[in-house]
Amino acid sequence: MLFSGGFSFSNFLADLIAVFVFVMWFWLLIVVLGDLFRRDDMSGWGKAAWVIVLIVAPYLGVFVYLILQGRRMGQRQADQAQRARDELRRVVGFSVADELEKLDRLKQTGSITASEFDHLRARLVH
Repeated sequence: MLFSGGFSFSNFLADLIAVFVFVMWFWLLIVVLGDLFRRDDMSGWGKAAWVIVLIVAPYLGVFVYLILQGRRMGQRQADQAQRARDELRRVVGFSVADELEKLDRLKQTGSITASEFDHLRARLVH
């Protein structure tokens, strides 16, 4: 228990909050380390320095990394997801032209409306 004084509801809540904060920090640490080791724009020395910072000052290091790299982390994650989608489409044989043809057939049979067709077509073309 975090607090002495026996088992009480307030001690239980304090322990629960402490465990939650630790789990959230641990999850953020894994996200930061994953992003750090996937980066191509940083040298090995820079990565080693960040790992040392994360070991020496774990809570502060995670928050500093999130503050400094937050936007780029999101962009790198989106880029990686797009590369994975493109690779899957290449392997499976996805073609925008094939999908447009399928959409056109669905529109002609009345399965989708013209506005749904336009919306889905815009998503495919984008």
